[in-house]
Amino acid sequence: MKKKQSIIALVLAAIVTVLLGWTMIKGWGPTGTGSMKNINLGLDLSGGVSITYQAVKDNPTDEEMSDTRYKLEQRAQQYSEEAQVYLQGDNRITIEIPGATDATTILEEMGKPGSLYFIKQTNDDGTENYTYDSTTGEYVLNGKTIEELEEDGSVVLTGKDVESAEAMHQQNSTTKATESVVQLKMTDEGKQKFADATQEAYSAGKSIGIYYDEKFVSVPSVNAVISDGTAVISGGNMDWDEATSLASTLRIGSLSLKLEEINSSVVGAQLGSAAVSTSVKAGAIGIVLIILFLAIVYRLPGIAAGWALLIYVELNLIALNAFDLTLTLPGIAGVILSIGMAVDANVIIYARIEEEIGAGKTVHAAIRDGFKKAASAILDGNVTTLIAAAVLYALASGSVRGFAMTLALGIVLSMFSAMVVSRLLVNSLYGMGLKDAKYYGTKKERKGFPFVEKRKIFFTISCILLLAVPASMIFMHQTKGSALNFGLDFKGGTSINVPFNEDYSIEELDKEVEPVVEGVTKDSNIQMTKVVGGNNVIIKTRSLTLEEREQVYQAMADNFGVDTSEITFDNISSTVSKEMSQNAMKAVIIAVVCMLLYIWIRFRDIRFASSAILALMHDIAIVFGFYVVSRISVGSTFIACMLTILGYSINSTIVIFDRIRENLPELKREPIESLVDRCITDTLTRSIYSSLTTFITIFVLFVMGVSSIRDFAAPLMVGIVCGAYTSVCITGALWYVMKHVGKNKYVPSKAVQNKTKNK
Repeated sequence: MKKKQSIIALVLAAIVTVLLGWTMIKGWGPTGTGSMKNINLGLDLSGGVSITYQAVKDNPTDEEMSDTRYKLEQRAQQYSEEAQVYLQGDNRITIEIPGATDATTILEEMGKPGSLYFIKQTNDDGTENYTYDSTTGEYVLNGKTIEELEEDGSVVLTGKDVESAEAMHQQNSTTKATESVVQLKMTDEGKQKFADATQEAYSAGKSIGIYYDEKFVSVPSVNAVISDGTAVISGGNMDWDEATSLASTLRIGSLSLKLEEINSSVVGAQLGSAAVSTSVKAGAIGIVLIILFLAIVYRLPGIAAGWALLIYVELNLIALNAFDLTLTLPGIAGVILSIGMAVDANVIIYARIEEEIGAGKTVHAAIRDGFKKAASAILDGNVTTLIAAAVLYALASGSVRGFAMTLALGIVLSMFSAMVVSRLLVNSLYGMGLKDAKYYGTKKERKGFPFVEKRKIFFTISCILLLAVPASMIFMHQTKGSALNFGLDFKGGTSINVPFNEDYSIEELDKEVEPVVEGVTKDSNIQMTKVVGGNNVIIKTRSLTLEEREQVYQAMADNFGVDTSEITFDNISSTVSKEMSQNAMKAVIIAVVCMLLYIWIRFRDIRFASSAILALMHDIAIVFGFYVVSRISVGSTFIACMLTILGYSINSTIVIFDRIRENLPELKREPIESLVDRCITDTLTRSIYSSLTTFITIFVLFVMGVSSIRDFAAPLMVGIVCGAYTSVCITGALWYVMKHVGKNKYVPSKAVQNKTKNK
């Protein structure tokens, strides 16, 4: 790149950086489009709408309540992937949707039964089932209830016969205007029912009424027999949003119970405003420290890496806003992991450049070959994690899906940052005349360490740590009653609505109220949520006995002067439903299998894949053991933490395996033990620096964050340390053992193999 071109490229990069920074901080237009202040935040960070429904039916069964809760959960996720739905008492269901402030629209949609019926115009004796009311301009049932119509055979299909429903645009045959409609596709059984019903209606010149949520949404005349199992709901002047909502509701299915709304309110952030500002400050400090670290260690390329990282962060925050993603603590985990991978990619590249300079190449050739040789490790590490994110997004739900979305977005942007932006900046700086090798650093020869020879020591350490996990689980189960300290997200508990005499902030509640409640309940996982527009606070804790509830009454009266007659208690279920847990587990298993297959295909050796997956399981088990021993609450962030470790661990392992793969064909004859040791040593600096930079970000978050954020950051730090140890000390030795137990301990190259064949 010529000097003039380099100057232009750097000036343009600076302008883009400033514009992205302005967009990220201020945004554009009166609403601040693109600004990070407009990023949707979850209930834990910003609050939202809380709605409680009660079943109209007396004494609903557990199965009916569970099914209704599950379908409401599916509906709520139309508004936000981070919505929470849980059972309250025996016949109530509470829905909490982050970011929303207007409960009216949500109330109208969420509580709809979602019941769909296709009704014949006349029954078997010729009586009209529905008639047109000229005063209202709508069709109405002709005296019979839906139940009675089902009994006499007038209902030909129901929502259970619908396989899928999609919103689409269609031209009105009469007005020629484009209108929003919902196209239905029937099940195999429904297809036959629909064909029979349309055959009968067509022969008699009758219509079939489509009855949804106690009113007719369409009454089309049947002009032909419909045997392909498709139907269209049109009319009623539906706009696109209404058609989309209707299609989604029909796909999910009707509610098992009819519900009535008994309470709705706007609630504040569970963690308080300080949690958001603290996280932003911690993130900013962490990124500044990383940029300084890169500049000191890698000199000129480090400055380019820091610049590229800054652009990456700006793009990531703008993209979170542009894609309308909801950011929660699990989402922050995805962002942290993607930042770590962005830094890691730059570290891999610049470590390669140093190696090439150390090997005697010119700076220009070193830059070219450094990027080229680093590409495979960066690609494989990111694609492997991207596969996991895609599977999690497709199969999981709730906060796990939100994690997958933020992670996938971050991975794509991190690859762009490292392979495009960073490369442009380094080449531009070189083109400016900064060509001296001293600006780029030279890799110093590192004394090798016999990692493979010492493998028994490392394997023993790992075995001790792994055996300590079930041992600690047994001990904690006997002494604490449970191996893990499950939070409300997983096991439910008691919800206490307390009307205080003054308006407490979340920070004041943490300092003054939480210790009092914790003193009574002996529960360290208390959650408190303010109801906006009043002094009421909802306190969630473990399940309380009648005696403990009396103690809470007394504590509230003695310490805060609360009128105990206004305090209410309710049992609540977990917010992580059984279906959500099962979907997450299924997604993780499939993701691991997909990663194994990808590594196998890319490395053409099942032993690479097997070693990587075993190392991954090792890291997850150690972090799981940390949860057991530390008694940190196991909630929704637990899933995000484990998934973060999964992505980080596999990425670290692939870097070492990529170096082994690269060196194997080039060797004439070298002890395999020496080869593995050399490859680990060559990538040791990268392993240390990459882990250190990611650790710095999370450590700052741990030091500055509120208690719940510290509980989230601590396991991540353990996972990063464990991942670094495993990738350096375990994976290479594990591959060595798998490949060469009982076999020749030397690796012949292709040249040696060809020479042998020619003899």
